[in-house]
Amino acid sequence: MSSNTAPWRRWYKTERWQRLRERILVRDLYTCQKTGVLLIGKHPAPNSPVIHHAKEHRGNEVLFWDEANLMAVSKQWHDSDAQKAEQASLDQRGVWY
Repeated sequence: MSSNTAPWRRWYKTERWQRLRERILVRDLYTCQKTGVLLIGKHPAPNSPVIHHAKEHRGNEVLFWDEANLMAVSKQWHDSDAQKAEQASLDQRGVWY
């Protein structure tokens, strides 16, 4: 199964995710938890908000939906620092559900 068809990808399209995403943005005061940047941009602006999983969920439904595992970050941080860390850990990633 390719990552583009992984069942967990659909979770991002749900109303449940949209509500959770909004709760995290409000909780984190629309501020990047890694850089302090205000998340006021519209996608794909560097300061647009992204909800980041602190611990990779790897398709694990409990980790995916866990509010304690989520944080608001800027698209710029997510697309650079977070992606670099994920790429560096490819050999340690394990199974994606």
